[in-house]
Amino acid sequence: MGSTAGPRGRIRRLATAALALLAAASMVTACGSDGGSGGGGSGAGGVKGLDDGTKLTMWTRAATRPQSEALVKAYNASHKNKIELTVIPTDDYQAKVGAAAGSRDLPDLFASDVVFVPNYTSSGLFADLTGRIDALPYAKNLAQSHIKAGTYEGKKYVVPHTLDLSVLFYNKELYRRAKLDPEKPPTSLREWDQQARAVDALGGDVNGTFFGGNCGGCGVFTWWPSIWAAGEDVLNKDGTEAQLSSDTAKKVYQTYRGWVKDDIVAPGAREETGTTWTGVFPKGKVGVMPMPSTTLGLMPKDLDLGVAPIPGPDGGKSTFVGGDAIGISATSKSADQAWNFLAWSLGDKAQVDVVAAHKDVVARTDLASNKYSDTDPRLVTINRLVADGRTPYALKFGQTFNDPNGPWLTLMRHAVFGDGGSVEKDNKAVNASLAD
Repeated sequence: MGSTAGPRGRIRRLATAALALLAAASMVTACGSDGGSGGGGSGAGGVKGLDDGTKLTMWTRAATRPQSEALVKAYNASHKNKIELTVIPTDDYQAKVGAAAGSRDLPDLFASDVVFVPNYTSSGLFADLTGRIDALPYAKNLAQSHIKAGTYEGKKYVVPHTLDLSVLFYNKELYRRAKLDPEKPPTSLREWDQQARAVDALGGDVNGTFFGGNCGGCGVFTWWPSIWAAGEDVLNKDGTEAQLSSDTAKKVYQTYRGWVKDDIVAPGAREETGTTWTGVFPKGKVGVMPMPSTTLGLMPKDLDLGVAPIPGPDGGKSTFVGGDAIGISATSKSADQAWNFLAWSLGDKAQVDVVAAHKDVVARTDLASNKYSDTDPRLVTINRLVADGRTPYALKFGQTFNDPNGPWLTLMRHAVFGDGGSVEKDNKAVNASLAD
């Protein structure tokens, strides 16, 4: 979900830096590049790009280090091209990209938390990959929420790099003890409420559910899918207006408020900033709660758990398709070689033998079922959910939704820990921030 410390200042620096970068990019386009092709076409080497021994540079944030390192290691071991990967602390990443853009010193490839991609595409930091992406035989099977987040003025600039989905985790052993069917997770928010309360009734140190109540990023990641599952939008197409005071949204808040009021939630939810949010469920004392899909492989082996889509108030299913997208910098002189890595990373072998083998979500819906996921039905459930998920688009996403001082967190806390009476007013504050 990324850090947004000082988001307004960083966005302004990005915009300023982009002016210099755009000028540099136009010079590269006019004079040609080592890759021999502009970013929009299929380029030299066709769909696969060039593998001619070029040394490439790549940046990623620390939050996705394991996945990035695994892909780069496998690529370097099987290609003439070699990638030098630099992992940057997540909290420093946006500032680092902005500074590099200003000094025309961006790497050949750089990834980004997908919710911040619109800031980079609109600032001209990525090369146009439209032709290259469309030429891929599996283009339609790529995670479309990431593709849409990286589309600006009709052109595509990024492809999926790592995917992290929000899903329900539920403790099957606690379900059995509560006389619930461990093979029937909730299919509506109403059922989620009923099942959480049934588990909570076991008493002792067992609790029904848990959530990050002082974490804006946790809220968008796990609450918004319940609104999407009802067939509603959270933001308008341009990301300049929110519908977070709709009747459906209020039903979601009301459910969480009921959990707080009736003490169904594990201790610490009110203060949880996200730093220890995912550490509660693995202890085996929580019935059902939304979690990042990437934590599945980190669960204790003796914890009997199931996964399910996040449902809406009356049914439906959705997920927040988070993670990182990746593109080629606008000033890279090795676009065709950089594309060789991107095309390879999305291919069958990389997606199955690297991504799926590490129990991560594959970037292609046609590979949802594969030799690794088929040994664990939970992975198939997660992979298939990509097609039902969304990635919100907003240039002011960070300052509005992730910033601990932003208006979304205020709305969350008023709606769940208060009486919910200020939702309309708080939604207006969200809209003001989005339009700022």
